[in-house]
Amino acid sequence: MLEFLDSLPQWGIALIYSMLAGIAIPFGALFARIERIHSKWLEKEFRHSVIAFGGGALIAAVSLVLVPKGIETTPPFWAVAWFFAGGVCFYGLDRVIQSHGGRFSQLIAMVSDFIPEAMALGAILLEDKGSALLLVLLIGLQNLPEGFNAYREIIDRGRHKAKVILIWFFAISLMGPLSAFIGMTFLSAQPAIMGGIMMFAAGGILYLVFQDIAPQAYLKRKWAPPLGAVMGFGLGLIGHMML
Repeated sequence: MLEFLDSLPQWGIALIYSMLAGIAIPFGALFARIERIHSKWLEKEFRHSVIAFGGGALIAAVSLVLVPKGIETTPPFWAVAWFFAGGVCFYGLDRVIQSHGGRFSQLIAMVSDFIPEAMALGAILLEDKGSALLLVLLIGLQNLPEGFNAYREIIDRGRHKAKVILIWFFAISLMGPLSAFIGMTFLSAQPAIMGGIMMFAAGGILYLVFQDIAPQAYLKRKWAPPLGAVMGFGLGLIGHMML
């Protein structure tokens, strides 16, 4: 397998890597669709634990990938400015969605996490294929619970059919190859712009985690959800140390 990848041009490797990372999104949704636990209390606690796990993974992405990579190439003033801008813009977007009766915080956070990481994947691939492969694994493991949570969030509202949501999620997974191509072709030579995108996404994701995702994970007298958040962050920490 590795010999086959070595024989491909860099854009071909970026295509395969980003597709592998992105396909975890519809897989997570498929798992959410077939997931059935007979015990009501266990099913409720399980879902809240997955929400918390996804929140922990998102915080890990912010603190271990997006912010560290962003501040490497962005001047301090602009790094902070883009970070605050991301939080304010996502606040505005959240208010607009809420005013129209929607609730898509999990979906927005998932996309905001996936796109800049896929861009970083394309840029990193030019320098270190080994680190890029580990980043694929990390992104994919994050996308699974995020796909699960985003699917449950949308389907629970009862406004969209399951097949339609799965088509959406498959289309979102295709943003990975496009983002990786942009990162490889354009942003690898523009590290300051890449850093700004990462800081903007980090600010927006952090807003969504504490505004919508973390409150959804809370259950009285239940300890599995907060442990799920710790495990989600631990997953990101493992990937960070491996990179």
